[in-house]
Amino acid sequence: MAGLGIPELLVILVIVLVVFGAGKLPEIGKSLGQSIKNFKNAAKEEDKAKQEDSEDSK
Repeated sequence: MAGLGIPELLVILVIVLVVFGAGKLPEIGKSLGQSIKNFKNAAKEEDKAKQEDSEDSK
């Protein structure tokens, strides 16, 4: 991972706090979590579709 350690992550967190403010962080976290969940679901559906296509071609 690009050499990110605890000090670097803390600096990033402080910058995010300054830019967005403490009130927006829960909203941002929720949105990010939903985005990751949707991406994972889409990836699973893609894998299922590929498996079905390969089974149909046999």
